[in-house]
Amino acid sequence: MNRKIEYILTSKPTIEGAGVHLKRAFGYNEVPLLDPFLLLDDFRSDNPEDYIAGFPWHPHRGIETVTYMLEGKVEHGDSMGNKGIIGAGDVQWMTAGSGIIHQEMPKGINGRMGGFQLWVNLPSTHKMMGPRYRGIINEQIPEVLTGKNIKIRVISGEVDGIKGPVEDLVVDTEYLDVSMAPDTEFEHSIKKDYKAFAYVIGGSGYFESGKSRSIGEENLVIFKDGDSVKIKADDKDLRFLLISGKPLGEPVAWHGPIVMNTREELEIAFDEYRNGTFIKKKP
Repeated sequence: MNRKIEYILTSKPTIEGAGVHLKRAFGYNEVPLLDPFLLLDDFRSDNPEDYIAGFPWHPHRGIETVTYMLEGKVEHGDSMGNKGIIGAGDVQWMTAGSGIIHQEMPKGINGRMGGFQLWVNLPSTHKMMGPRYRGIINEQIPEVLTGKNIKIRVISGEVDGIKGPVEDLVVDTEYLDVSMAPDTEFEHSIKKDYKAFAYVIGGSGYFESGKSRSIGEENLVIFKDGDSVKIKADDKDLRFLLISGKPLGEPVAWHGPIVMNTREELEIAFDEYRNGTFIKKKP
């Protein structure tokens, strides 16, 4: 059964970090609508004043952050000793677990910079796991050509027997970047009972069979349950992220960059950050 649309959300202007202007597709106000996902930010811009202030050193605990770059680059460093550059087409899949402190400083190329950051919640059994970092460069992400003029970058999950490079995930997550030529149709199986959504990067299309409303850029489509999605591009190219994952069904206590299950756990985390005992695993 093809999934129908449950909600359509338009991303909203937000300021984060040291003054980065971005669009938030969903976040705190949508919990638990997209369980196990917590947040999706779209930080594409051709104005350096929107992003140059960046995201200076800050903590995370209890989540995974997934940064996917389309243009420009982000210089990063963390408390585990990792540092480097996330360039166009690269992915940083960082598991904060028991605690990590990091910074992300965007840099434009010819003024342009952009990508997305997704937050994936961790179950209570893994909130305090050891942090880990995975950097995947553009060339490591397979591209699958399917149907007529449809290209799929497989970051995690599987398409036509081709698996993405990010495996061994705590929360079973499929992350696809789909590009479609005009008037093409794409159908993809998604595990039943998994939460699924699409975020339109460019162009417009139809995200439910038999529906006449075309959905355009910077809109989030949340699907109802079912076995698959069926998506059709209209008369222009369509590009979107298609993401699905297994819900946790657990309480969410969230403040700033830390997401736990109870208010008491949040208070402990912030107390530890203030007194210097936040980092449990040294580099």
